[in-house]
Amino acid sequence: MKIRLLTLFLISAVQLHTAARAQTASSGDVDTAAAASPSAAATAAAPSALSLTGNLGFVSDYRFRGISQTWKRPAVQAGLDLTHASGWYLGAWGSNVSGNSYNNGAGLEMDVYGGVKLPVSEGLTLDLGALAYLYPGARMNRAPGQPSGDRYDNVDLYAGLSAGAFSAKLSIAATDYFGLDSDTASYAYFSSLPAKGATKGSAYLDLNYGVELGQGITASLHLGHLWMRRYGELSYTDWKLGLSKSFDQLGGLTVSAAVVGTDADRAYYQAGDSAGQRAKRLGETGLVLSVSRSF
Repeated sequence: MKIRLLTLFLISAVQLHTAARAQTASSGDVDTAAAASPSAAATAAAPSALSLTGNLGFVSDYRFRGISQTWKRPAVQAGLDLTHASGWYLGAWGSNVSGNSYNNGAGLEMDVYGGVKLPVSEGLTLDLGALAYLYPGARMNRAPGQPSGDRYDNVDLYAGLSAGAFSAKLSIAATDYFGLDSDTASYAYFSSLPAKGATKGSAYLDLNYGVELGQGITASLHLGHLWMRRYGELSYTDWKLGLSKSFDQLGGLTVSAAVVGTDADRAYYQAGDSAGQRAKRLGETGLVLSVSRSF
């Protein structure tokens, strides 16, 4: 199954790349005379070494590694990124999450990250960094309505490579994976797990391909796999096929639609309400719509 998915990902990426090249060729040659003119460059002020950007978005369902974080309900998300010309960067990002998945907290996820992007060769960039996932006040329930002292917080170390339209990133959990260890195995997921030890060192591989098709439309493909240390029943593959369109006349507003799915075991990747009832399967295939803007 995983080999077929990877093959499909690569074939689709090649087809999209071919379509994009054809679109570029049909649009005609670009007039480079104006671009070559030194007048604009000569009068422009020297750019600052630091750059601050932000983003704001609304999604119909917040999916993380293919799994719904909002009980299949909408989310508002925002982030800030500070980058330096040398390649160093810091950022923070937040989203609402469901209290059915992250019990007893503020219903909020806050991510803080930092790293450096380094050119390896022409067209190839290395990205090294760390990312902390924080859920203020959230604690696992030993049973419905019975909080424990165990947190969901998680820290990943990652290394990524990007080359043109392709990117790949490997994230390694530097802590127990979102709180799962021998002490929490019986209640960290929807179904009880046997105590098998710590999950520090669990890994997630993230493969992506994106290409502009013209008229502000971008197609994207994603394939990911989670390898859960010591708890193989929680390992799974996820995928996403998406289209997005940017509207310059609306200040760069981007509208997106994507089909997202996983082969995650339904026995574990579910969440019920506060009483443990009305469970929803969080990893099943679904359509995710979003509207976002960067500034």
